[in-house]
Amino acid sequence: MGHPPLTDSAFDAAFWLLDRALDDNEYLNPRKLHRLLYLAQAYYAVANAGHSLMPATFVADPDGPLEPTLFRAFAYSRPRIDLQPIPDRGKQLLDSIWRRFGAHSTDHLTKALKRHAPYADAYAQAPRTVIEVAALVAFYGRAERPEQGIGALTSQGAPHIEQVLRPRVMRSQSGRPVSVHQWRPRTLKDQ
Repeated sequence: MGHPPLTDSAFDAAFWLLDRALDDNEYLNPRKLHRLLYLAQAYYAVANAGHSLMPATFVADPDGPLEPTLFRAFAYSRPRIDLQPIPDRGKQLLDSIWRRFGAHSTDHLTKALKRHAPYADAYAQAPRTVIEVAALVAFYGRAERPEQGIGALTSQGAPHIEQVLRPRVMRSQSGRPVSVHQWRPRTLKDQ
């Protein structure tokens, strides 16, 4: 029995990223949008016991990971969609994805992601094979802890979840700002 995704639609996350790019005076091309959404789905699943950020199916397209429904909907222009608000933890994740990976070029993201096991294994089965969320968790969840490296997105690997998720800033009882992360127990291999 699955757990419902955090957002009602992949469009909610896509429009959030598009609007965030506009706020930063940047154009977010469709290929890069799909790469960022793919990473958002992966890291959300890692941080939340395999649960999905959005009801989206990513496939191993010859051009890189892509969500076919969004691809068709955005084929000619920005579609008119009735969007739903994204819960705060979803906004925090999308903001973290944008800040961590948004500066990378589309080509860099595509080349790196195409060499990562979830995409490569699915594509080896056949082009346009579905990339399973469990494969995303297995690959992106095994990244080394921050103290063991700088955590760059490369063809060989990806940053650890703690290097991707920005801490939330909250206030202590004295009013002092403190950074907080969602609690994630370590697995036996992490110790």
